Amino acid sequence: MTSSSVLVLSAAAYLIGSIPFGLLIAKTKGKDIRKLGSGNIGATNVLRCLGKPLGITCFVLDVLKGYLPAALFPIIGNLHADFPSIGILFGALSILGHNFPIFLKFKGGKGVATSAGVLIGVAPLAVVLGLLTWVIVFKVSGYVSLGSIIAALIVILAGWIRIGKYGVVTAIALTLLGGLTIWRHRSNIQRLRDGTENKFSRKSKV
Repeated sequence: MTSSSVLVLSAAAYLIGSIPFGLLIAKTKGKDIRKLGSGNIGATNVLRCLGKPLGITCFVLDVLKGYLPAALFPIIGNLHADFPSIGILFGALSILGHNFPIFLKFKGGKGVATSAGVLIGVAPLAVVLGLLTWVIVFKVSGYVSLGSIIAALIVILAGWIRIGKYGVVTAIALTLLGGLTIWRHRSNIQRLRDGTENKFSRKSKV
């Protein structure tokens, strides 16, 4: 392992995360996703404003932005032997890229799909639990934001319950990633508290 390889892969992870797939997908339809719906570049807003096929495409691409650096970069750099949790670093940088993309003056999405991709790469059980939680909460409540917030809490809890499997570094990383997701939803939390958060529809603000 060399420090230069870590730096190169770290920069690549951030840049991959910074690719604004939601914005690019919307531009294929002559739209600026930042001026539609909630103004967010993530998959939920694309789904709401441009329909299911493009929304699902955006979701898959945003997931891959997190998965590829977390799962494959350690293999590419032959880094697992020295740092078993190095995938967390690359995944976190990809999430930072999505949330604060250099290509969009550091104004990005909320990182839910990209975080899910990172979790699939380093802690698949945690993401399965988080996904199931999101589906249940969304189906029951109708709120995408509430599902994302509670799913993030479940992922954090799963990380610490499975600390013997994942290790302290990964558990801490899951806590930080989950905390970032919750923090990025702070405006939604306020609207939920005020009773003004809209349930999901193709015109709702998420």
